[in-house]
Amino acid sequence: MSPSSQPRIGRRFAFAIAAYAFAVTMLGTTLPTPLYVFYQGEFGFSTLMITVIFATYAVGVITALVLFGRLSDEVGRRRVLLPGLALSALSAVAFLLAEGLAPLLLGRLLSGLSAGIFTGTATATLLDLADPENRARATLVATIANMGGLGCGPLLAGAIAEWSGSPLHLPFWVNLALLVPAFVGIWAIPEPTAPKPRPRLRPQGLSVPVEVRSVFVRSAMAGFAGFAVLGLFTAVGPAFAGEVLGVSNHAAVGLIVFSVFAASTLGQLSLGPLVPPQRALPLGCAGLIAGMVAMAAGLADASLPLLLLGGLVAGFGQGLSFRSGLGAVNAAAPEVRRGEVASSFFVVAYVAISIPVVGEGLLAQAIGLRDAGLVFTGAVALIAATVLVLLAREQAARPLGSAP
Repeated sequence: MSPSSQPRIGRRFAFAIAAYAFAVTMLGTTLPTPLYVFYQGEFGFSTLMITVIFATYAVGVITALVLFGRLSDEVGRRRVLLPGLALSALSAVAFLLAEGLAPLLLGRLLSGLSAGIFTGTATATLLDLADPENRARATLVATIANMGGLGCGPLLAGAIAEWSGSPLHLPFWVNLALLVPAFVGIWAIPEPTAPKPRPRLRPQGLSVPVEVRSVFVRSAMAGFAGFAVLGLFTAVGPAFAGEVLGVSNHAAVGLIVFSVFAASTLGQLSLGPLVPPQRALPLGCAGLIAGMVAMAAGLADASLPLLLLGGLVAGFGQGLSFRSGLGAVNAAAPEVRRGEVASSFFVVAYVAISIPVVGEGLLAQAIGLRDAGLVFTGAVALIAATVLVLLAREQAARPLGSAP
């Protein structure tokens, strides 16, 4: 059926549907977070295996970014969003049927593919459906849908796990129920981008021009540090809460992870209204350092308030540094190569939620979960501090009176 023959709904309602679908898809990617402790008990997984299961998600995201990053420009937004929703549903089905390691890995891979497809395409869809004078609002809605969905996944699953008798099944049935109106709605929205007559599937290039590399390196390092924190809380946060802090309430664990994503959202939204763009990256890195100090203190003293404070401060710093760094990279990149530079930036970010977290799992087996967490916080703080040193050197080398 061609886009012109699809049922039509108003652009405002279509905008709301696209935002809802975006949020629900991202919710599904973090839904397993408070449930990993159940999988450990059910199948005898180690902390390392849990981090491997979690990190499989990043493989899916990076694959989708590289292979399908340009696809919606060729075939239209709806024709990419609908398969993205289908992949999200298949991920939930894999978790529902999981009786061992393989379905869990498959579920995370499908979830990553769905998120990789949705992140860019849903953001572009919201921008396409918004009136030209409301593009800034569309970007704001995309940010809230993305990070809000990621935060609501652990919150929803934690509440269900705490107060229902089916912690490994009911969350995914709820997820499937939430996906049904998203699928119907995306099917019905008008196609905001005309498909090309002869669409071509071209992998998204990954490279950084020489003139952008200094900006890219410091921005990507800050992004790496921040996304490593998000990965840590999403993969190992429940283990920290249960094994180190003695928190057994699954709803509370979900709330802790939700708070980190909420702080990240606030950090992204503060750029401009509260924090000048030229101050955002150093302040974000300072927030990451301060958050890691508080988190390390919380792990050392088995203090939930300190660990939560560290997550909130680091989450705010992550959001601020991420949005600032991505903006700086996009501004510095030549227009004709902006897509591949931005994709390279996102690949670095998603590598950061996989490799460091698996490293945390390996280290936990060798020296224990608490000590591995302390090493992790020190490494993140060191990366963020390195960015501050690079910024200070650049400032010192800039001619007096030149614009920042």
